[in-house]
Amino acid sequence: MLTPEQTRIVKATVPILETGGEALTTHFYKIMLDEYPEVRPLFNQAHQIHGSQPRALANAILQYARHIDDLGALGSLPARIIQKHVALQILPEHYPVVGTCLLRAIREVLGAETATDAVLDAWGEAYWQLANILIGAEGSEYNRLAETHGGWRGGRLFRVADKCIESAEIVSLYLSPVDGAAVLSHEPGQYLGLKLLIDGQEVRRNYSISQAANGEQLRISVKREPGGLVSNHLHDKVQIGSELEIFPPAGLFVLKKGAGPLALISGGVGITPLLAMAEAALAEGMRDIVFIHYARNRDVHAFAGTVENWARDYPNFTAHIVYEEAGQGDAYSGRPSLEHLRNWVPANADAYFLGPKPFMSFIDKALTEIGIPAERREFEFFGPTEALD
Repeated sequence: MLTPEQTRIVKATVPILETGGEALTTHFYKIMLDEYPEVRPLFNQAHQIHGSQPRALANAILQYARHIDDLGALGSLPARIIQKHVALQILPEHYPVVGTCLLRAIREVLGAETATDAVLDAWGEAYWQLANILIGAEGSEYNRLAETHGGWRGGRLFRVADKCIESAEIVSLYLSPVDGAAVLSHEPGQYLGLKLLIDGQEVRRNYSISQAANGEQLRISVKREPGGLVSNHLHDKVQIGSELEIFPPAGLFVLKKGAGPLALISGGVGITPLLAMAEAALAEGMRDIVFIHYARNRDVHAFAGTVENWARDYPNFTAHIVYEEAGQGDAYSGRPSLEHLRNWVPANADAYFLGPKPFMSFIDKALTEIGIPAERREFEFFGPTEALD
């Protein structure tokens, strides 16, 4: 347990971490991924190359250190981390590796004069305080998922029942359990964890579930990323009949109960979880839905036919599609604008949005500008949890 003096030491390191936190976390990942190959499958190497994972970890460490004596001030951050961990099946045996590498990185980056034995002891206690909280919460979530009707623990084999090309960049995989048993009813907006073996290398990835729950099948819709190890494998190698190891659904970016207007705003492949939200809301039939989607052009616009059918068949569903490269007959062209949201989003709407980080940053600011308060704005990140600023 942290002593008052250790708490003081941890909080006193915040200014140092603010100036060098990303260097520390980058070094941490290098140590861990170089020397502990057993944990490499848990991390997307692209996030290391782009720096998003070290930045996200540095931000989380700073937040934790600032609020070490008032963890309630961290808000939803621990819960989001827990859901990411559950989707990738982080287990108690992974935590000692992380703790060892973190303390070593602190000593090597900050130097022995700054990272004294007292500082390392304080951070060791602080790390295990947080680790034990996460381990306990993740264990409870694993138990809940296993005990839910249609649920399971760890990996479960699913067979690709169908594979559909949705656009020039996106393909859908329809997944049915090999054991033929029921599939738990996920919350619309959640994602799945996949465990794959590609060229002898184990990798794990998360993909949003792109349809509402039906108790029998799951669908993911995957964008081909240039050079993407997993996305290209799913596009080119996985076929109807292929079997994939799937972890249970996870994620906090879910459609909340409500009766007021619903605004679903997406950019590119960010459309996938919002499709599940729209489908679930349409089935309930209680809400007016405004569906706003931005795509580069019609060729890369996935599920255009589905959205057009909803707009035709449901009087409470309105769609606005905007192409950056519009063609003849396309209603709207250009990029996201404040005018779009002011004209299309009802003032009392609950707004959910997802897409590339710059897109979400703009949408968040624009929704604020038109008067949608923070408690009615929901978003999620594809990769590491980061700030929109």
